[in-house]
Amino acid sequence: MSDRHPNWWVRQWHSFSAALVFYTCLPVPASWTLDFSGMAKFAPIVGIAVGILLGSIDALLTIAGAPSLTASAAVVVAAIALTGGLHLDGAIDLADGLAVLDPQRRLEVMRDSVAGAFGVMAAVAIVVLKVAALADLSGDRAFALMAAAGWGRWGQVVAIVRYPYLRTQGKGSLHQTHKAPRELLPGAIALVALSLAHLNAHPDRWQMGVGALVFGAVFAIGTGAWIARKLGGHTGDTYGAIVEWTEALLLVTLSIVEG
Repeated sequence: MSDRHPNWWVRQWHSFSAALVFYTCLPVPASWTLDFSGMAKFAPIVGIAVGILLGSIDALLTIAGAPSLTASAAVVVAAIALTGGLHLDGAIDLADGLAVLDPQRRLEVMRDSVAGAFGVMAAVAIVVLKVAALADLSGDRAFALMAAAGWGRWGQVVAIVRYPYLRTQGKGSLHQTHKAPRELLPGAIALVALSLAHLNAHPDRWQMGVGALVFGAVFAIGTGAWIARKLGGHTGDTYGAIVEWTEALLLVTLSIVEG
């Protein structure tokens, strides 16, 4: 039993390392062992880590005297750079696919690497909403970034676990060997802990902590359910769209809650 316990932790570390490589552009040592098959459950934790980096960038820009709008735009661009545009690309492809009236052709259109008009409009809408919402947040910006990035990726895990995968190949197929409900637990625990930590540190601003917890879960689950209703399931592109739209909607909501 003493041999199995350390091995379990090693396997989890390999999965987390793979999640860092897959979901971000952050460099990791070439010597690290990567287990891509079990990485999805760590996506929300990677999201929180991305939020910490973005919050740090935002703090440095504030110290340097950058106006709120400028800092917000820079942070949103940094978020796209940190992920290599992986999720935003999925949101673009989904918008182009849903613009097609014939449901049978939607997946075919989503495979096309050329962005169409609806995809571009979706990308612009997502970026504008994020920048505007972040600029309207006078405080708790780092917390909002962590919560948005974490809940967006938890919504992706919900879609992986709950809905069928619509392609036989593709990046999203890596997740299909781990679809048990327990895959939701690591991210859920981390996100609940994040809100509890905020509530403990800032009890006078409890609306932000509670709002992130409640609306984060609603948007994460609801976005994936809406897409599944439109397509009958999910693809790698729709996983990315869940991340982007959940982030945007939660940031907008938190800006309203704070106001």
